[in-house]
Amino acid sequence: MVYHMRTRKTKKTIPPIAKINIKSYQANSAPKAYLDDLGSVTSDQKKNMLAAGVDPTQKSRSGTYVQMDHNVVHARSLYPGLEVMSTSEALKKYEWLDNYFWKVVALDADEFTRQAHLQQHHGYFLRALPGVKATYPLQACLFINDNNIIQNVHNIIIAEEGSDLQVITGCATASDVRRGLHIGISEFYVKKGARLTFTMIHNWAEDVSVRPRTAALVEAGATFLSNYICLKPVKDLQMYPKAELIGRGAVARYNTILFAHPGSRLDVGSRVILKAKDSRAEVVARAVSAGGDIIARGHLKGEVAGIKAHLECRGLMVSEKGLIHAIPELEGHVAGVDMSHEAAVGKIAHEEIEYLMSRGLSQGEAQAAIVRGFLDTSIMGLPASLQKEVDQAISACEKEVF
Repeated sequence: MVYHMRTRKTKKTIPPIAKINIKSYQANSAPKAYLDDLGSVTSDQKKNMLAAGVDPTQKSRSGTYVQMDHNVVHARSLYPGLEVMSTSEALKKYEWLDNYFWKVVALDADEFTRQAHLQQHHGYFLRALPGVKATYPLQACLFINDNNIIQNVHNIIIAEEGSDLQVITGCATASDVRRGLHIGISEFYVKKGARLTFTMIHNWAEDVSVRPRTAALVEAGATFLSNYICLKPVKDLQMYPKAELIGRGAVARYNTILFAHPGSRLDVGSRVILKAKDSRAEVVARAVSAGGDIIARGHLKGEVAGIKAHLECRGLMVSEKGLIHAIPELEGHVAGVDMSHEAAVGKIAHEEIEYLMSRGLSQGEAQAAIVRGFLDTSIMGLPASLQKEVDQAISACEKEVF
């Protein structure tokens, strides 16, 4: 069974995202020196990294990878059993890594995957060895420092059998960057009994286009938790990550928080293909339009009996302009699948604004409080230490958003 639902009554059709002229971006960037001490980044770089959840001091971190434009400027593990390096270095070090490269993301999927293959600018390799369970997360930052740069990265993340790996990735630009293109290929491998928590915070500039292409393979008894947060202005974003649950009892959860500013266009979704008995999936999205367009997609595909999955999308309109279009899909191929979905789009109730104003808040403060509550990150189920880090990064963004 397949369901399609448009949740906002409008005759407006969904305009396609503008075609990108890849050749209009600079393929070469100025060299950046390797930094043994990340504390030597500029104050502007530090500010924008922190807004994306990346701390140059590396406090409460198990390791750090930082890439500026096309250069790796820092890569270091601070915890035994965790590996941090560029994918270029990892491919030279490990012959077996060829078995993980372009295996869950198709090389010829579209013009962006082909571009990343033809002109790769590193990307990060993060790996937890079998049984390793680090207390603090690894952090990775993909930073655009020069104007009009194209950045093509290919990331590989492996949580080996029985490991527990937390990763927080921040993508950001320098404050004077106005235009750019980021193409990010990410392939995740979550081995038997492992747990991978991956949290990404985007902090791009208003005229930056972003094209992530992501997929995960989750084995028996393993858990893949993916959190995505985009609160800052961006020209356009198009991503539809996929997880394949191939082992019995595998679990995948996607949590997405989106805020679309005027002029921004976000086409974001998550897909989970449940291929093994007792596998479970949950896809949850919270979307706020303040004048921008959001297409919130979700697709659950049950291929065997005994699976359970749920899809949820809630949208909030805080402007007379903009669009939220929810497209939930459930696809069951055999009897015995258990899948459900719910989707709703609305606006802030006038009574809620009045109540908060009666408690001493201005109208703007009241609206901001309601939106912050709507974008509650507790739905992500993060470990306490990581939840604190994410909340701090979101608070930094909120000062500009609200």
